[in-house]
Amino acid sequence: MYNYELSGKKSIGVGLIGSGYAAKHRAQAFKQDERANVVAIAGHTPEKTETLAKSYETQVSNSWEELVEREDINLIVVSTINADHGRIARAALNNNKHLIVEYPLSLDIEEAEGLIALAKDKKRLLHVEHIELLGGWHQVLKENLPMLGQLFYVRYSTMKAEHPAPRKWTYNHQLFGFPFIGALSRLHRLTDVFGQVVTVNCHQRYWETEEEYYQGCLCIAQLCFANGLLAQVIYGKGETIWQSERKLEVSAENGSLILDGDKGIFIGPEDTRSIEIANRQGLFARDTKMVLDHIFHGSPLYVTAEQSLYTLKIADAARRAAETGLTIFLVQDR
Repeated sequence: MYNYELSGKKSIGVGLIGSGYAAKHRAQAFKQDERANVVAIAGHTPEKTETLAKSYETQVSNSWEELVEREDINLIVVSTINADHGRIARAALNNNKHLIVEYPLSLDIEEAEGLIALAKDKKRLLHVEHIELLGGWHQVLKENLPMLGQLFYVRYSTMKAEHPAPRKWTYNHQLFGFPFIGALSRLHRLTDVFGQVVTVNCHQRYWETEEEYYQGCLCIAQLCFANGLLAQVIYGKGETIWQSERKLEVSAENGSLILDGDKGIFIGPEDTRSIEIANRQGLFARDTKMVLDHIFHGSPLYVTAEQSLYTLKIADAARRAAETGLTIFLVQDR
């Protein structure tokens, strides 16, 4: 843990980059905590940025480049398009700012590794958000694994039907990135619980509308873990998906655990019973509070940048497998 010198400060200045869903939840969380003050917001869309700034009574910055250089800002929050995460993070760290980045840290493995090294050199916090680890699904999964016995198969599917598909950055090859990198939480939920991955296979398909944007995608990866577990991870979205699904099935020798939306079920040899799952509200607020607790009091965080980087390497292996049609074997260096 680093020694964050705050010079007796009771609050820190925050610069927020982004104006979408995550940025709004961050702004609300900081407003409710007296240890933080959102000094300014920078975003791609002037109208949305202006509206968000007005809602939380803060300034609009002309650009993120200007924002990271302000001396009255101690903490930068990157909640914008995936493709910009890496360069904004580097600029923030070079200006000696603490940093929260919504996953992924970068679309490029080497850049992500360099950012972690830079944060250590600068003695600054680099926190990659993974709120999926704080949610009800993940807690139910961890709590119920012991009774399942030896695990052998996991199927995790997140499908989002959108008709028509929106023409926005999440449907853009360059801005969102390879599906399992842009949606890194789909893999990170599994690596957090099941550990090291030894091989990766992956297949993908896009339905194009124009050169940079697509109207639908489907990506299926198979992960073989060091403990022998086989996981199938399915991610799809857009007009070619006809039914939305958020479902996790864990099969083991003593039974099966099924998480389907807001419902949980355990199926065993003698009984079938429902499992209560907490809702997903307030996760950004919990993440934000834990970051401030860490900065001010040294309290431990629930995830490290290195753990996020490990999953990013798995996602990049899936990308290479999809492009080549080959099985990717991973070096066990976690």
